[in-house]
This record gives sequence, C-alpha cells and structure tokens, in this order.
Amino acid sequence: MAITINESAIEHEPLSAGVARKRLLTHARVAGTRIGLDRLDLAARAALELNVSLDDLAWFQMLEGAAVLRHAGGDAELGRSHIVCLPPGFSGTLCATSAAALLYGELPQARRFDAAFDPAALRLRVVDWTREPVLDSEHDARKRIYVLTPKLFGTRAIKGEIIIYPPGTQASNHHHEGAEHFMYVLQGRGTAYANESPIPVRKGDLIYYGERERHYLRSEGEEDMVFVEFFVPGEYRTVWVEGAPVCTWTPTGRSLGGEKPVREIEGHRSGIATPVDV
Repeated sequence: MAITINESAIEHEPLSAGVARKRLLTHARVAGTRIGLDRLDLAARAALELNVSLDDLAWFQMLEGAAVLRHAGGDAELGRSHIVCLPPGFSGTLCATSAAALLYGELPQARRFDAAFDPAALRLRVVDWTREPVLDSEHDARKRIYVLTPKLFGTRAIKGEIIIYPPGTQASNHHHEGAEHFMYVLQGRGTAYANESPIPVRKGDLIYYGERERHYLRSEGEEDMVFVEFFVPGEYRTVWVEGAPVCTWTPTGRSLGGEKPVREIEGHRSGIATPVDV
C-alpha cells in the first residue's frame, strides 16, 4: 500500500544554527528506499553548508522565502520558482535572505542507476521551473513541466517533473516497473488512489508508491493541485490498465506565465524512456 505522511506530523530536528530538518523519506519510513528527502527550514540570515560526495547526487527545491547559493563559481539568487541540481563533489553555502524552506534530496551511489554516469561531466544547474516549457495533456486540462532530466542534469539516474491538476482532473490508472516513485504536494488537495483504494492528500504530503503499485490522482477543491514527482532511476516502464488512455503530452510553446520558454520540447507519450530532447 502507498505510504503517505504530511510534513506537519513530523517533528523538527535542529541541524545547525537557524536550520531545522524534517526527515520525510528515510529507510525507517520506507524499507529499502535508496533516496533521502528532507524538508529544511532556515531562519532569516541562517547559513547551511552543502557538501556532496563524489559518488552522490543531490538536489533541492525552494518552497518558501529567498536565499543565495554561494559557491566557487559565483552566487545564485534563489526564490520559490527554483530547483537546483547539485553535482558530485559540490561544495557551497546556502544563505537565507529571508525565512526560507526547501525540499532537499540525496541519491547516494548514483552510478548504480546510470551506466553512463560521469561525475566529471556534471555541473551545477539552477532551474527556474516557471520558465521551462509547459506541456498540455491531450486528454484533459493537466499540465507537465520537466525539472530534473538528462538534458537539465546530465544523468539518467533520476527524473523529476511538476504536474498541475486543475480542479476535477485526474490521470489514468497505471503502474511503474523498474523505479522508485514518490511525489510531494506543493499546493491544493485531492485523492490519491493506490491499487484502487482512495487516500486523501493535501499540501505538504509525501506520497510513496511501491513498484508495480497501481495508482492515479484526482484533484479536488477550488484551486489547482500541484505536485513534484521523482523517479529513481530516471528510466523505467509505465504500464496502463487495460482500456485506459495513455498520457500524451503536447508542447504549448510557452512557459507557465505565458512567455516563450527557455527551451523547446517535442510532444510525446508517457512510456519507457525519457525523450532525448527533455
């Protein structure tokens, strides 16, 4: 059965001066998981040292507030629309300019998930997901924005995307083979179905599906339900229940704000592999 927990049910652990952590995805919570995911809260002007080993990958997504990422290559100003890919061997400091919160994920021994993994070829990437191309669902009003992909991060060890469900929309029932799959609800509420059993979900929920567990979501309420989801590794097989429409995504030629996006993506169907232009 899917594992769900809301971050409000987890106690903060002091991490350093002005920094507290909530452990969302751990071995204790999900036996056998190969991923670590935390929520980190930084007080204004707090600093967090970020160090990634040569065998690992890490990433973080800003949830609230603003910060500056300081590293050898310069400074990057970050806000709620940014996701940052941290390569192996990265060292830097995240300095909160106001009270800030972020999701922080780690993938130990990333080489296990990508035969072509080359730590020397990976670089720090700062992605403003509101400037990335939006793809529309062919069957309904849902939208997809890719945020962690081979094109953006340089590895197939992990894939991440943001999905937007306007009220009343839902996906087709399906399952995945060959990857861990979890999602975090950024906004709104709805119902997640796991092997056809309903689970109410809301902002701040982590939802973890076991491999081959059938699942889909439905948005409810008066606002869009928005979530970010991740797969490890980033290549896997998706199997749809018999008769269900396969998710097909059409490029809109625009970003979330209606502007020209920073790059282009061709249309595609959700399936075995991530398209090369993603």
